[in-house]
Amino acid sequence: MNKLSIGSALPAFTGIDQNGEELNASSFNGKRLVIYFYPKDNTPGCTAQACSLRDDYSLLTENNIAILGVSADSVSSHKKFIDKFNLPFPLIADTDKILLNLFGVWGEKKFMGKIYDGIHRTTFLFDENGVLISVIEKPNTKNHSSEILAIYNSAI
Repeated sequence: MNKLSIGSALPAFTGIDQNGEELNASSFNGKRLVIYFYPKDNTPGCTAQACSLRDDYSLLTENNIAILGVSADSVSSHKKFIDKFNLPFPLIADTDKILLNLFGVWGEKKFMGKIYDGIHRTTFLFDENGVLISVIEKPNTKNHSSEILAIYNSAI
């Protein structure tokens, strides 16, 4: 599992969002881009993380920050998740794990003594030029937006 390193360029990618529409890296040109990878829709930690971003969404957008969530869940699962929690940002359904592998967040995990492959909850922060400025390896799900804002504010 090789994660992107600081200073890397935003990889070219295309994904399908919760509405079945195509999103790609160039959709975010000129914006600071947060791409967060999370294990599963409607689970406690993933819901807390998404709701933290939702609750501070206007503050994030005021700072020219775009949010993009990615998991291996289906388009319909993402649609239900967004509708249930009124999420104002897109979620990519990476059912083929193309982005998960591209960003190096799919790999071996351990839980309760069992080893399995899964998504490592990770957040990537890119500047306006598509350069990776920070990686949050273990996000604080309840205060994720504060973590993101602190990093971008210290980068100014």
